[in-house]
Amino acid sequence: MPTRRWRSALALLAMCIPGFALAQTPSSGGWPGATTPPPSAPYETAALPHRPPSVALELRPRFGGTEATAINPLAGPVEVALLAEGPPPVARPALPVRVIVPGGSRLVVAQLQDAAAGTRLRLMAVPGLPTARARNVEYLYPLRDAPLQVAQGFGGGFSHADAENRHAVDFAVTPGTPVVAARDGRVMQVESEATARLDPRFAFDPADDRVRGNFVRILHDDGTMALYAHLQQAGVVVAPGTRVLRGTIIGFSGNTGLSTAPHLHFVVQANRGMRLESLPFRMAGPAGPLRFGLAQPDPSAAAP
Repeated sequence: MPTRRWRSALALLAMCIPGFALAQTPSSGGWPGATTPPPSAPYETAALPHRPPSVALELRPRFGGTEATAINPLAGPVEVALLAEGPPPVARPALPVRVIVPGGSRLVVAQLQDAAAGTRLRLMAVPGLPTARARNVEYLYPLRDAPLQVAQGFGGGFSHADAENRHAVDFAVTPGTPVVAARDGRVMQVESEATARLDPRFAFDPADDRVRGNFVRILHDDGTMALYAHLQQAGVVVAPGTRVLRGTIIGFSGNTGLSTAPHLHFVVQANRGMRLESLPFRMAGPAGPLRFGLAQPDPSAAAP
């Protein structure tokens, strides 16, 4: 996955027009595939018709103005921020405004009066509660019957240098390997309809969930979330809202999304106030505790 700072997708709408817009949850990207060659499967086209369920902004006329409602289809809470681009409208409460929208619910964010021409709204959405506090737990190696091959660990130079992925791990693994829950939790979000890799020759918004390919996001009891990404086509076997136990098969590894070789991208994240941050974690591997120390910079690569 690439080292790209998370950027929210923009939900730009003229305030006078009722309708919907999407605010994508944070995203990821490609991986070097240093140990496993990529398959010959075709790329997905640049224009993809399918998009995973995302938080939506609904604007509807009401009480002589416009009611802005955030709709959260995920099976877990999201933090949203509603901002104005251009002349700010008169609103209750005043913009910008940030609120928590529980899973599977809708919430009125603000009541807006008609604004000047050119005023637009931007909805940002980040999964999880900003109050999450990680417990010191040991995670299970998330692959069943697979040798340990770490293609990129904490702070990996290819794509693990940003806050969202600094403590992510890429496990090189044969496609079709069972992926198991590394910790008890509730399935918050899934995508299972990606059929192949995205073509890296095209530009993709890093805030688009499709760059992860097929994935599962699991919400833990302490508010942290684990992401299991780049699963194979139809490789998700759990549904949103399902409670899973440590060791439960949740899917099968693959090479979908913006990925250059078969692997499982695993990361534990928390919402730190409208931004995702990856968290260091302890994990037990097939032969005992694993070490994912932060990569040290190569002095020989320094500029003269």
